[in-house]
Amino acid sequence: MEIDKGLKNTFVDSSSICFIDGNNSCLYYRGYDINLLVDKSSFEEVAYLLLYGKLPLKQEFDNFNKILKSNQNLPKSIKSTISNYPKNANIMDVLRTSVSSLSLHNNDYNNFEKSINIIGSSTSITALYNRVKNNEEIVEPLEELSYAGNFLYMLKDKKPDEFDSKILDIIFILHAEHEMNASAFSCVVTSSTLSDIYSSITAGIGTLKGPLHGGANEGALKTILEVGSPENAEDYVSNALKKGERVMGFGHRVYRNYDPRYIVLKKVAKKLAEKKNQLNLYNTANEIENITVKKLSGKGIFPNVDSYSGLVLYLLDIPIELFTPIFAISRNPGWCAHILEYTANNVLIRPKTHYDGKLDLSYIPIDKR
Repeated sequence: MEIDKGLKNTFVDSSSICFIDGNNSCLYYRGYDINLLVDKSSFEEVAYLLLYGKLPLKQEFDNFNKILKSNQNLPKSIKSTISNYPKNANIMDVLRTSVSSLSLHNNDYNNFEKSINIIGSSTSITALYNRVKNNEEIVEPLEELSYAGNFLYMLKDKKPDEFDSKILDIIFILHAEHEMNASAFSCVVTSSTLSDIYSSITAGIGTLKGPLHGGANEGALKTILEVGSPENAEDYVSNALKKGERVMGFGHRVYRNYDPRYIVLKKVAKKLAEKKNQLNLYNTANEIENITVKKLSGKGIFPNVDSYSGLVLYLLDIPIELFTPIFAISRNPGWCAHILEYTANNVLIRPKTHYDGKLDLSYIPIDKR
């Protein structure tokens, strides 16, 4: 018997949602190259593509977008509940709990409708709690803004410019799906029991909260801020590697070459840094990258999506504690797509473990142990 610890080489199903070519830095959603979607599409359209398996016609997109926008308006009871959460709560806990509570209001929806409800509501939940914890008035979404634009607006109570909205839209697109990662697998395992989709997404959020999955962009940003300037990068990377520490934002289970999402975000980060007069931060990140790649590329370790995603969010003036919730917001369409696809031909997921303990032990009464 072969033990595949971590299921690194185990296929749990076939899927038409996502294809990753880790050797050639390629990522596809439903057959569309991620670079094409970033250049031509929007997060709203990508969400439709992932859920329904095709790009929408104009009327289909308009209807979908209308429903998505309507779901950014939270039920009053959920707003009230979130407003009374402790102000020192982890926002991933708030998002997980609030998404779970959506099921109390939408039992009559089918799973596609519930998916749109989850995608639409997540931005509002995150923005609302962030304002409540900072003693700020709750901001309601605006009909004329995009999905990404409304998140920035609800967060800051200021209409964002089109440039910033598009940058966040790109972040959402690049994180919308990534095959059978740990959180997607959690969603599918839960849904395979025929539990409801809200329970499955709650499981996914809980899995993403773990620092080995969802928190790496925070670590990569903290490294950039700690290094401070390009001149300090050589010493930082060398010392970290000598201590056996990981340089955050580098290496990936699937990619043995450059992460294609990193390639997009590096360009985005430079443009944004120029706009915000923060080129020193970009140059620091770039120098960390140059030195790390020089030292580790021979081992198949290259920059991943996190190497610049945290910097991009930071330059958009988004609080660091929102980075992982934004990852979850982005990933909702992918999670929902996997749930819908798997349960269409459902088999209860029940793997085995190889027992290596003892057998036939004698029972000793407690007074004689």
